[in-house]
Amino acid sequence: MDQKTFERGREIRSAVLGKEFVDNAFKTADDFNRPLQELVTEYCWGAIWGREELPRKTRSLLNLAMISALNRPHELKAHIKGALVNGVTPVEIREVLLQVAIYCGVPAAVDSFRIAREALAEQEAAKTKA
Repeated sequence: MDQKTFERGREIRSAVLGKEFVDNAFKTADDFNRPLQELVTEYCWGAIWGREELPRKTRSLLNLAMISALNRPHELKAHIKGALVNGVTPVEIREVLLQVAIYCGVPAAVDSFRIAREALAEQEAAKTKA
């Protein structure tokens, strides 16, 4: 593992998804899944998200479309919240999901809209509590 890339990845992952989310991912990791957490942090967040050729907002929009197409609700919810951190608006999220409906199928978009509504409501509730 390249420690510098890993640390950059952990920094970016924490900035986008939240320090608590990332700390919990590592705290709850065991011998079986810790290597996956390390791989995701180093390569996904450090090597790819750490590139400067695309802004984080653009990367978030791409992720929302791809994760919706793959119908991965847990990851979608986390990345919707991260997209908001990266400056993506609810209207932009809606537009991505409408495009998903056309290019990936209505069932994928229906599930993604449901997850997005949950994530947006959770973020709004968190703001109200703060």
